[in-house]
Amino acid sequence: MTSQSNDAMDHLMSEEMPSDSRQARQLARRQLITETVMLEGPMRIEDLTERFGISLMTAHRDLDDLVSRGLLRKTRGTVSAAPTSLIEASDVYRSSRQSPEKAAIAAAAAGFIEPGQAIFVDDSTTVLHMVPHLQDHAPLTVITNSLTMMNELRGLRDITLLALGGEFRNWCNAFLGRMTTNEIANLRADTVFLSMAAITDDMVFHQSSEMIDAKRAMLDAASKRILLADHTKFERRALHSLAALTDFDVVIVDDATPPAHIKRMHAKGINVVVAPRKHDKHMK
Repeated sequence: MTSQSNDAMDHLMSEEMPSDSRQARQLARRQLITETVMLEGPMRIEDLTERFGISLMTAHRDLDDLVSRGLLRKTRGTVSAAPTSLIEASDVYRSSRQSPEKAAIAAAAAGFIEPGQAIFVDDSTTVLHMVPHLQDHAPLTVITNSLTMMNELRGLRDITLLALGGEFRNWCNAFLGRMTTNEIANLRADTVFLSMAAITDDMVFHQSSEMIDAKRAMLDAASKRILLADHTKFERRALHSLAALTDFDVVIVDDATPPAHIKRMHAKGINVVVAPRKHDKHMK
């Protein structure tokens, strides 16, 4: 288990849930089941029913969804965690982490949008936090391969949604593959907003080569490139590289990012924006 897993329970319920209460409860429960198995190790499915006060049928339904996302493994009445690289790539896992930091970064990122623009937004949960700010900059055309983002944007006034198709990947709730990258290549946008799994040696990385292909296509099809990265990304490693930080026009980080990282990026000529998190209302 990674060191990042140890504090995940503190962040689980801080994420905004979908408006439908049943869906909200289901998502929250599945996040908690995932974290419980990650922190405590293999468990009997019957023990999960008692822990969360659910029926055996509901437990199996939740676990089947988490297994399909690559989060958990289910064998002979027990459930265990999948390899860490798969867990950290999953949208269920990602949505529970660093919510205040992501909200601050997303608010800063929205400041780079001008009304009338066309923008690419990726599947990342950090970029998803931009949704509440988008209508303030409408009219906009938003292009995405994320099914979660599509559901959040549908019906918003003065937001034209262009949905990228392709092969649906349940683990990230997004469309990937050659069809997706071909569709992106046929478009041009003013700005792309994206996030990545890890930053190592001032390069950005992700665990999935398919995801890299989609994000690279967005970079190539946008005039301006903006990276959203909370401070934990500098502590992680992933397999496939996308680009150097110097390839981005703006890199937005939160105020918990170690000063050494910020100083080094400035020295390399990287345009770094530090987004302040919201502090206690009694603090200035």
